[in-house]
Amino acid sequence: MQFRGSQFPGGRNDSFGAHPRSQRQSSFGTSTSSALDSIAQMIPSENPYVMKFERFTKQVEELIDGYLSPAKPYVPFIGRFLIVATFFEDSLRIMSQWKEQVYYLATFRHLYEWFVKLFLLFNIVCMMTGAVLVILRRKPEIATGLLSSIVLLQGFVYGLFFEPVFFFRNVSVIGGLLLALSDSLVVDKRSLLMPGLPMMESKDNKKYFLLVGRIMLIVLFLAFTMTIKWTIINFLIILIGLVSCISIVVGYKTKFSASFLTLLLTVNNMLTNHYWTYGYKDTRRDYLRYEFFQTLSIVGGLLLIVDTGAGELSVDEKKKIY
Repeated sequence: MQFRGSQFPGGRNDSFGAHPRSQRQSSFGTSTSSALDSIAQMIPSENPYVMKFERFTKQVEELIDGYLSPAKPYVPFIGRFLIVATFFEDSLRIMSQWKEQVYYLATFRHLYEWFVKLFLLFNIVCMMTGAVLVILRRKPEIATGLLSSIVLLQGFVYGLFFEPVFFFRNVSVIGGLLLALSDSLVVDKRSLLMPGLPMMESKDNKKYFLLVGRIMLIVLFLAFTMTIKWTIINFLIILIGLVSCISIVVGYKTKFSASFLTLLLTVNNMLTNHYWTYGYKDTRRDYLRYEFFQTLSIVGGLLLIVDTGAGELSVDEKKKIY
C-alpha cells in the first residue's frame, strides 16, 4: 500500500520613515534586480546566433499565443486547478483508505490512534478547503498557508521529510502554490481598493512571489533527474530541461522555456505514471497515481508562467531597458 509516495517501512508612523518590512523587501529586490541586470547585460544580443535564437523563440511564443488565444481566458483557472489536483487526490485517498492509513500511522509511526484519526480528518478538511479557495481565488493567502502547512506536516508525520525525492517534489508543489498566490493577489487587492488609489504593495508582492515560485517550481527537475534511468536520450532530455529550468529561474525567454517544460513533463507523466493500467489491488497503482497528480501540480504552475510570464524580476524585463 502506498501513502504519500512512500512504501511501508518497516502602531507605526508612515510619514517619518519606511516600514521595516518594506526596507527588507526593497533591499532584497535591489540585490536581485542588480543580479538580473548583470545577466541581461552579459547576453550578447548582437550575436547572430543569439539573434536567431531570440527570433525563433519569439515565433514559437507567437504561435503558442495564436493557438491558445481562444482558451487563454481559461488558462489561469486550469493552472490553479492542476496545482491543487494532488490535494484533491490525497483527500480522496485518505477517505478511501481510512483503515489502512490509521493502521500504518499507529503501527509503524507509533502514534496514538485518536491522534491519527484527528490528524487525518484535519488533513482532509484543510486540503479540500484550501484547494477550493485556490481555484476560486478566495482568501489566497490563507489557502496557500493551509496547503503549504499540510505539505510540511505530512512530511514530518509520515517520516518522509528528509527523503530527497519527496522533499524536492513538495518544494516544487509549494512553488506552484506561490505562483497561484501571485496570480490571485492583485485580483483580490484590486477589488478592495477605491478607483485611482495605487496598488504598489500588492504589485511588489506579486513580483516577489513570482520569483520565489519560479525558483521553487523547477526544483522538481532535480527530483526528475534522481529517478530517471540514465541513457543517452534521457541525458539529452535532462540537459535541455536543465537549460530550460535555468532560463525560468533568471526569467530569460520564460514563456518559451516554460512551454517546453510543460510539454516535456506532460509527455513523461503520461508515459511513466500510467497508474490506470494497473489493477486496484496493485500497490504500484497508488504510487504511480501519487506521482501523476504531483506532476500535474507542477504542470499547473508552469501553465501560470506561460500565461503571465516571469514578471518584473526577470532578464526578459531587463532586456527591454537595454
